[in-house]
Amino acid sequence: MTELVVPGKASTVILAKPGGDGRFEVLMTRRSQHLKVLAGFLVFPGGAVEEDDWSDKMLARCRGLSPTEAQRILTATMTPEQAMGHWVAAIRELFEETGIHFFVKQRDSLEPNLDGLRDRLAQSREALWRRRLALADLLESEQLFCDVGRLTYLFHRITPNHHPVRFDTRFYVGSLPEGQTPLDSSEEVAESVWLTPQEALKSSESGGLPMMPPTLIALRSLAELGSWKNFISTYRLDP
Repeated sequence: MTELVVPGKASTVILAKPGGDGRFEVLMTRRSQHLKVLAGFLVFPGGAVEEDDWSDKMLARCRGLSPTEAQRILTATMTPEQAMGHWVAAIRELFEETGIHFFVKQRDSLEPNLDGLRDRLAQSREALWRRRLALADLLESEQLFCDVGRLTYLFHRITPNHHPVRFDTRFYVGSLPEGQTPLDSSEEVAESVWLTPQEALKSSESGGLPMMPPTLIALRSLAELGSWKNFISTYRLDP
């Protein structure tokens, strides 16, 4: 009898920006072929939730949402701190894979070139990905905070039992912070692309790049919104 694989906790971010004709585009990444899991798949940025994501030090650097609110939104059997860790993981993974961040000075927005901060963050990103640096330590050193309130919870999916690798994933949506652009590629990402949900679905249907069922479910829901205006209002996001 095959032993049931326990799914790992994970978070995924659907990042969007205005497109042509009033529509919107979402950021998707093509995973590198050398990866052991989902090599070559077109996915939304994301990854595993780690214990450091809900440490006391990390939670002290969060703004925009409380652990109690995070637990209520997820309606899950986990502590408030662990619930908040899912938001932190989504933001951390987005930064590691694409260089996009939701870091702020207190509750204010952050100018991308503030005192050379953009260059320092770019240098720290790889160290963070290699686990030579914790996100809480990076934020503390720069006197920054993680603006978790910029992400809206979308839905929860668990990989079916028959898969050898399983994830217990929370999906979030957010809008691209002003003045930022994603990396063309990174350690796990072969390519970053902006696509309308309709274009992404058409690519999947034509046999272009493979996608997982939860990715397709999210894209179908987004395609129904049609416009950037509807996207922003539906998920109550800052444009």
